[in-house]
Amino acid sequence: MFKTAGKRVIYNDNLAFNWNIGLALIQNKDTCLTADDLDLVCRAHPNLVYPRFIQQTFAGIYFTDEENAWLDRAVYNIDYLLTHPLKQALARFALYQACIVKRPYNLFHRANLYMRLAEVSRSFGNKVTWDTPFETHWRAFAAEANAAVFDNQRDNLALNLDALETPTGADLVYIDPPYLNQKGVGVDYLGFYHFLEGLTHYQQWPDRIDRRSKHKRLLSAASDWTQPEKILEVFEAVIARHKDSVLVVSYRDDGIPCKADLISLIKRYKRQVREAEKTQKYALALRDSKELLLVAT
Repeated sequence: MFKTAGKRVIYNDNLAFNWNIGLALIQNKDTCLTADDLDLVCRAHPNLVYPRFIQQTFAGIYFTDEENAWLDRAVYNIDYLLTHPLKQALARFALYQACIVKRPYNLFHRANLYMRLAEVSRSFGNKVTWDTPFETHWRAFAAEANAAVFDNQRDNLALNLDALETPTGADLVYIDPPYLNQKGVGVDYLGFYHFLEGLTHYQQWPDRIDRRSKHKRLLSAASDWTQPEKILEVFEAVIARHKDSVLVVSYRDDGIPCKADLISLIKRYKRQVREAEKTQKYALALRDSKELLLVAT
């Protein structure tokens, strides 16, 4: 996230679905979905031949057959009938949220539809939420998205770039990179949310799937952020790129690089580094860790 001269906020993320959220809620200052737009997305149009990609590829993995059919239709309607890019972004945001709330753990890391459908006594989860129809969830999240649109009197911009391609010269730069734990294992955001990334690039989705994976995740690309021997270098590259800005770095205190190494690195470029910590419990984590915030001026 970049704040430039008090006049512009720039949001950047290299995952397309997160960038789409920035487009809907940061760059967008005045566009909302109308009642006609909502009906356009939800309705089956008899003159259209809808694809069955999600139904054929993800049967029995994340959602029921009926739900997969609804998703195929909705995403096709968003892509081809909602012609305004900001309206498409709002509709996709609502679609992401609807998919997430209907998932155990709110993730797509396992093929575990059975957890929703099993007739067992439950001590966790929200079966009512899981069983609520997609259309109901989607319309509710679309209303929430509409309510979040406002004009902050700035020309905001959402980008989908590598961190080392981001614009420079901002007043403040907030850096929230992928987390690499002490064992050298990174948080796999693409693995957790690959289904949402696929929805964003629906037409290209078939070519990006790792067909060897049980839950049809996307093919992954190598990243220096997930390499213990390279992560300090890429941290330095980003920090050096924005050394003339106030830097705010979000990380965890038990990761690679460690807090001491990260602070030492930042002090090569900034005079003062202030730190704040908060204990945080993460889903599926075996132990608590501390969220670390470093402010460098």
